Amino acid sequence: MSVIASRDNPRVKRWRALMSDTRTRRKEGRAIIEGEHLVTACIDAGWRLETLILSEASSFRFKSLESSASATAVLADAVFHSISEIESPTGIAAEIALPDPKADLRSARSCVFLERIQDAGNVGTILRSAAAFGIGHAVLGPGCADAWSPKVLRAGMGAHFSLQVLEAKDLPAAIERFGDRIACTVVRGGTPLRDADLSGRLGWIFGSEGQGVSPALAARAALRITIPVPGTAESLNVAAAAAICFYEASRRDRPGRG
Repeated sequence: MSVIASRDNPRVKRWRALMSDTRTRRKEGRAIIEGEHLVTACIDAGWRLETLILSEASSFRFKSLESSASATAVLADAVFHSISEIESPTGIAAEIALPDPKADLRSARSCVFLERIQDAGNVGTILRSAAAFGIGHAVLGPGCADAWSPKVLRAGMGAHFSLQVLEAKDLPAAIERFGDRIACTVVRGGTPLRDADLSGRLGWIFGSEGQGVSPALAARAALRITIPVPGTAESLNVAAAAAICFYEASRRDRPGRG
């Protein structure tokens, strides 16, 4: 297999754009995942790689993964480094097709809705927690970090491949399509989490790091939940709050829970 040795190669330029530019990803319906963990998580979840992208130095090590891809490209090490978002790249990436953005929320047993959460680490961590605690769907509204950006993908640690991740232009409409009980967190004045009814089909709304859930969306929530914080901090990071809520709902749902 020939090695792509120029950074100006059209395929390399396109992969660089997919890595760095949200508009390109949305226009083409493609994204780049990087690193052995994400690539193997994608394959293990049954996704087909459009192109397996390897550095020349790593091509022999990852040769066994070629059968999971429609095509394989080998890049000179310096060229691979030019498309990488990692300071010390491991030499493996892949182009993937983004999932259908029109999944049926009416069939979702549980869902998390994110409103204007701009920090990529928070978005990815919430997705990771959602996957860990059995939430099957996640909807990101306008103003959120791009779900398929490299930073969100790294923070998600493979969660994207076990969730239905949707990006919605109209978050209230998506909540309406879910069509069941909705919970949101508030800093004070809500039902303490330990006392809240988290049974059955439930959607969660989490809002921006600074302002929380907007009043308009909070008004749609049947449950307004406060996580008691006995320490000196006024409130929790949104990703930490989401993880606590997901854990508590999951704990109660398990037979023989303590």
